[in-house]
Amino acid sequence: MATAETATRRRGRSEKKRLAILDAAQELFAAGGFDLTSVDAIAARADVSKRTVYDHFGDKETIHTTVVERVAEKLLGTVTSALDDELPSGCDLRSGLLGFVRRVATEAFPSSDYVEFRNLVNLGTARRRVPGSTRNKPKELFTERIERFAAEGAIRTDDPRRAAEHFIALTILLAQDTVDTTTTSAWEAIDSILVDGVDAFMRAYT
Repeated sequence: MATAETATRRRGRSEKKRLAILDAAQELFAAGGFDLTSVDAIAARADVSKRTVYDHFGDKETIHTTVVERVAEKLLGTVTSALDDELPSGCDLRSGLLGFVRRVATEAFPSSDYVEFRNLVNLGTARRRVPGSTRNKPKELFTERIERFAAEGAIRTDDPRRAAEHFIALTILLAQDTVDTTTTSAWEAIDSILVDGVDAFMRAYT
């Protein structure tokens, strides 16, 4: 019994250290980016040894990937719900796309988790697509929905993935890059961009 209790306590301490490392890494990566954040700094912020960091994660890139995917979970939930509610098969495409992108913007943009996600990805290491990873899943889910609409004939394209990228660039990314979301008039400006982006997409692909 004592041995089992000891093992349980050790696992508990190990998990606490793992979470402390991730919390410290998230703060440092979001503030300074991947390249400027050292394993030594992460260990010091987490109050663990450098060896403990390596024992849990192996290398700095694995830490970064784990941090990004942890933060991305909430965005994934938002995108999944918005796709299911706003873009079912047979929906009015313009209304569905506008409803979808408005849901993502209103639920994700104000979230500190989403801001952190953007900072972590933008300041991260190579931004390659990693199939199956949580950081890519929101985009992959949206792309799958565009592929379905293309197969049904609602969208005219030979390259649904490129069409999905165009939609995201015309709406979410453009709003992110041009609007200061902390201002009182932010939503009016964001919504104008979203409406214009959806209409541009419809003209190009329907």
